[in-house]
Amino acid sequence: MRLGIWEIVLILLLALVLFGGKKLEGVGKALGKSIKDFKNELSDDDKSEEKDEDK
Repeated sequence: MRLGIWEIVLILLLALVLFGGKKLEGVGKALGKSIKDFKNELSDDDKSEEKDEDK
């Protein structure tokens, strides 16, 4: 089951009405920071594994 453009727009509008702009902005920032930190941790783990394999 795929969501069409109108369903996505409706979901976003409902979220905006329910939570407000300020709350959604904070959630977006927190989500972005979490994803960035997660990617950094994954790349750090890969680098440490490569160093261990070289030894």
